[in-house]
Amino acid sequence: MQVRELPDAAPEPRAVEPDVQMEGAGSVPEELLDSYAANHRCHRPGISRAEMASAYTEMAEDYDETLRPGVYNGPVLCAEAAASRVEESRRACARVMDVAAGTGRVGHELHLRGFRNIDAVDPSDGMIQKLESRGLYTNKYVEFVGLGQSTVPKDTYDLVLVAGGMGEGHIPVEGLDDMISMAKPGGEVIIVMRKEYLDYVGEYKDKLEPYMDQLVAKGKWTKVERKVVPNYSYKKDGVIYTYKVT
Repeated sequence: MQVRELPDAAPEPRAVEPDVQMEGAGSVPEELLDSYAANHRCHRPGISRAEMASAYTEMAEDYDETLRPGVYNGPVLCAEAAASRVEESRRACARVMDVAAGTGRVGHELHLRGFRNIDAVDPSDGMIQKLESRGLYTNKYVEFVGLGQSTVPKDTYDLVLVAGGMGEGHIPVEGLDDMISMAKPGGEVIIVMRKEYLDYVGEYKDKLEPYMDQLVAKGKWTKVERKVVPNYSYKKDGVIYTYKVT
């Protein structure tokens, strides 16, 4: 009888196969892969908006630790961008809408920089509950943005801010119309997002920036700045868009 030699035992599989299971994970440092995997559950391909909101509610209790400063720097970058557009003496009275506000990290950073009149919109009940515990927001709206059903006041805000609200199953490109509607004429919209989403998120690839340009052509807003920044999240580049509503 011929005995076939068994191959050496296969190595233990990695918890994550970055290039197969999770988009963008290949460049994530090993020590951040668990955090990346937790966050990816809210960004997985094909996720519906209802599933996305539910996933954030499930994650709400651990969100601030999972995406702690240094891992996710979007809130700081967003608040710094907002502060650069508003003189310090005007910040306390400036009306701000925090879109996809999550647990209120952006509001915390805004408050440190002198902003006091901050509202929030987010579709996740669990995230809004965490946000309310901060005591920094005036009005809260639990709803999606970009689906044609917004109850957020129109022509109201000096600043409309988005940090972390763009991604698979998140705010559609039509959400830009809602953001413009929220802002008062002369107000500004600032969007902070992961740059690589422009390359592989179907909602945005070859769509988001062209739609931004279309809104410029239609006279809805004017472009102030497009800025690429390092270490937005998981050591990856981010991009900050600033537009002034006409």
